[in-house]
Amino acid sequence: MPESKSRNTKPAYTPPPTKAAAKIGNPSWLAPTMVTMFIVGLLWIVVYYLNGPNVPIMKDLSNWNILVGFGFIGVGFALATRWR
Repeated sequence: MPESKSRNTKPAYTPPPTKAAAKIGNPSWLAPTMVTMFIVGLLWIVVYYLNGPNVPIMKDLSNWNILVGFGFIGVGFALATRWR
């Protein structure tokens, strides 16, 4: 009886070599900048409520100071999204 041809004529699949892994991590400036933005935003709002009319820049901005403080905090949150 004749033998059938082998079905495993191809070599086993070997995946291509992987490229060097990209540097996964945080830039060194990210954490200090993020925390600084949170603190500056919080301090801006606290100083406005405690002593706003006596601070020259805050006196000119009046109620916009709250938006400025939350703007700093928002930038901190935007930087937090880059955290890995």
